[in-house]
Order: sequence, then structure tokens, then C-alpha cells
Amino acid sequence: MKVCGIEIKGSEAIIAVASLDGTNLSHVALNTKKIALDDDDEAANVKLFAAQVASFIRENAIDRIAIKKRSKKGEFAGGPTTFKIEGVFQLLENCEVTLLSPQTINAQSKKHDFELPGTLNKYQHEAYKAACSALLKK
Repeated sequence: MKVCGIEIKGSEAIIAVASLDGTNLSHVALNTKKIALDDDDEAANVKLFAAQVASFIRENAIDRIAIKKRSKKGEFAGGPTTFKIEGVFQLLENCEVTLLSPQTINAQSKKHDFELPGTLNKYQHEAYKAACSALLKK
């Protein structure tokens, strides 16, 4: 099973895919590391982003998506664009989408001690942890 972990920052969905073979977690290295939503005030841009996301999920045979949740209020609240991006992922057909709190991801990371592979860029670490948390949580 392959799970796509996503961390949404600004107008980008940062992507890292993990797979579980028995009890072995592994990073699935892909060319696409992020998908950006340009000027979300334009409906055409949101539709293009949605098409890019759907194409990525289909081409890489992703079973599930795990999104690192952002706060809705307070100092570290996510911006409106981040919630639009999240909505696009939640509307995908044939793909289960789970929202994981940062606390859940950190707890799973401590419990299972995820190895962060060298094939990941530093900015992908949180997305990878989200994918691993989703794989080991079920």
C-alpha cells in the first residue's frame, strides 16, 4: 500500500510517498515533490491545480492520502489558500483522505521512530512523517 503524505504550506502541497511492506517502511522516490496553486482567486487556476493533483494520484497509484492538519485559528492558523488546497484533495475520487494532527504525527514518530531517508529533501520530512503515521496507524 502506498500513502501520500502532504504538508500544505502557503500555496503549495508538499508531497512525500511512503509504502509499507510487511513492517518495513520505505520512501517512494518520485519526480513530483510539490504541486503549487498559483493565484487561487482565478477559478481556472484552481481547476488546473485539481487536474494536476488528480493526475499525480492516478499516475502513481496512490491508495490513501494523509494531510498534516493546520490550525483553523490562533497564531499558527493556516491561510485561506491552504484550506482550498485541502478541499481539492478531499474531493478526489477513489482515494481515501485522512487529516492527521501534528500531535498524532509526532506521537507516531516517537513510537515507531521513523527513519528519514536520504532520498527526501528536508522540506519533505513532515509530509513523509504524515504518510508513515497513516500507514502505521491503521
